[in-house]
This record gives sequence, structure tokens and C-alpha cells, in this order.
Amino acid sequence: MTTTAERLVSEIHTLSDVEKLRLLDAILTDLDKPDPELDRIWAEEARKRWNAYKAGRIPSVSYQDVMDKYHRS
Repeated sequence: MTTTAERLVSEIHTLSDVEKLRLLDAILTDLDKPDPELDRIWAEEARKRWNAYKAGRIPSVSYQDVMDKYHRS
């Protein structure tokens, strides 16, 4: 970790919970920038999966099956 990052981490410990949440929101907002290339890749993947599902090459999974799987974990 860089000296600047280490200093910031140290300063974070002095913040109130509300200030930490505001900082977290600012960081996440800064990181959440559109990436046209990633959007294109995911759109293509979604099309491939949808076409495979319609052609019967991949099965669907019911909502209940998914929820049951994650409630068991």
C-alpha cells in the first residue's frame, strides 16, 4: 500500500460511521463508471445465453431451486 493510502486508512479510523458511509459512497460512485467494452461483452454473452436457452441447449432453473440452494449454504 502506498504512503498516501496508508495515511488515508489511518484517518478513516477517526471518522464517524456516517462519515465512513459518505466516503464509501463517494468511492463507489467514482469506481462505477460505464465501460462500453464491458457492456458490449456482457450484451453479447446475454445474447448467446438467450439463444442457447431458446434452442434448448441450456436448461432453466426455477426461482425456488435457486433460493433453496442458497438457503442451504
